Formats: sequence, structure tokens, C-alpha cells
Amino acid sequence: MVNTFIERNVADWKPTHKKLAELLLDPKTPLFQRYRALFSLKNLADKPSVDIIIQCLREEKESDLLLHELTYCLGQMKSKDAINVLCETMADPSLHAMVRHEAAESLGAISQLDTIPELEKFLNDDCKPLADTCLLAIEKIKYDHSPDKQKEDPAPEEAVHTSIDPVPATTNTKSIAELRTMLCDQEAPLWKRYRALFALRDINNDDAVHALAEAMETDVVSSLLRHEIGFVFGEMQNPASVPSLSRVLANTKEEPMVRHEAAEALGSVATPEVFEILKKFTDDPVKIVRDSCIVALDMFDYEQSGEFQYAIVPKEGEGEKAF
Repeated sequence: MVNTFIERNVADWKPTHKKLAELLLDPKTPLFQRYRALFSLKNLADKPSVDIIIQCLREEKESDLLLHELTYCLGQMKSKDAINVLCETMADPSLHAMVRHEAAESLGAISQLDTIPELEKFLNDDCKPLADTCLLAIEKIKYDHSPDKQKEDPAPEEAVHTSIDPVPATTNTKSIAELRTMLCDQEAPLWKRYRALFALRDINNDDAVHALAEAMETDVVSSLLRHEIGFVFGEMQNPASVPSLSRVLANTKEEPMVRHEAAEALGSVATPEVFEILKKFTDDPVKIVRDSCIVALDMFDYEQSGEFQYAIVPKEGEGEKAF
């Protein structure tokens, strides 16, 4: 099936697309290499790359972690061609909650008003991370199409991160104490807590890290929020987050989607002690967690290597020789 898809499309592709498709679509390829192939396609950001990622999302049967990452990349690429497969993924109860949640979040990233009715179908779903994500995605889409976005959003050259966030950072305050109070208020709307979360990420000093860590380790309301804190720790790459991330990864009572983000964040922070921390959990009984640790160790190697990007795209003119 993989070969049929590649053979059917290869005439319209560059050699790079063919090689990346072979790596990503082959379940025998080591997971960390499939990850790198995926992010190479994300960076290419063209139609063949979107088509290959969609094909993998439809075919993948073994790795919930990879399925989650495929849906994430389609959202970050803002591909309207991916809307149908993301809606199908969101609606499939056989899939892991982490995958369905990410499909909903990606619909929010693509931000088309006509996807709101699809998201509304799951606002009361028994899968709470999915229901909460749909609520945030609807709010984000409405925000994106409102005058508030033009008033509040920073100019592109002022933006701290290039990722499409599920919620915009609050602009009402830069006080870490106030943002911490907003974030740690477990009775506050999730939209408000998320906005404080991303504002603290953008500040990215040790006090901001400590506020985020407190919320990550004390919250009992939203695994979705706790997992998002893990994700932003990976973006921040602040060594002050390592103790908290290590405790979360080691907490077997924590939700797998939270432990997964803690593992990948540790790989991104990549301080010397991280390697041994991650190695301890590469045989974790929870597959998503142990797979995340394997990928995180590859991220650790990348961060230590000084490579330009976490990808395997060849240099111009090198074609398949670069592989």
C-alpha cells in the first residue's frame, strides 16, 4: 500500500519528497527517524508534503505518538486540505484521546469558521481532553476572526515563538504574580488559564518557570492544561524546568499525555542530567511514554549536536545523496 501511494505520486515529487515518504510511511523505520522525516515535511510546507502526512495519518496503526504528531504538524502547516482527515480523526472513538485532542487543536490552528459546527459536536464528549480542546478551538477561531486579534496580537517581528498556539497569550498583564494566580485558579475558565500560561512562556525566566511548574504539579482539574505546560517547557528550553519535568515523568499516576509531554520537553531542554533521566523510562509499561522517551533521547542528541534544525532535509542540489 505504501509503495502504491508513492508510485502513484512520485512523478509529481522532488527526490526529497520520495525519500521522506519512504521513511515516514514505512512502519519498520525507527520511530525517531520517522519523526525527523515528518518535521522535514513540515518544514517543506508544500502540497506534496501535506499529502504524504495525510496518507501516513490514514495508514498508521502502531504508534499513537506518531499519530498525535502527524495531526499536530497538519495544524501547524495550516493546511485546509487536511480539514477532512482531521475531522475524521477527531470523531474516531477508537483512537487515543491524545490523538483526537490534537486533531481538534489543529482545526483551531487552521482556524476556519465552517469547522466550528464539527467541533461543537464534541463539546460534551466523554473524552474530557477532547471536549476541552474543542471548547478552546472554538474560542480561538472566534478570536482569530474578531477585532480583538488585530488589537492584541504582537507584530510578527515581536512574536516570541513561531508556533501557532491553541490560545493567545494574555496582554492584560506581565506581572508573574498575577499570571501565576490566573494560571493556578482551578475554578477559572480554561481559556483564561491558557492565556496566562502562554504569557508566562513568553516571559521565560526562572520565576515564570516556577509558576508554570507549580500549576503543572498541583492542578487536579485539567490533564489538558498540565500537558500544555509540558509542551511549553519544551519551547522555553529553560533548565529551571528540569526538576518539575522529571517528577512529572516519574509519576505513574499522572495521565500518559502529560508524562509524554514531560519526556519530550526534557529532550528539548537537553541539560546533561536529562540523558540518564530519560533512559530510565525507555522501558516504561506505557507505550506512549516509552516511545516519547526514545524520541526525546534523539532530540537530546540533536540539541547537543548543534545541527541547524530537527529534520533531515538535504541541502539544495544534493537530492537523495544527502540521505
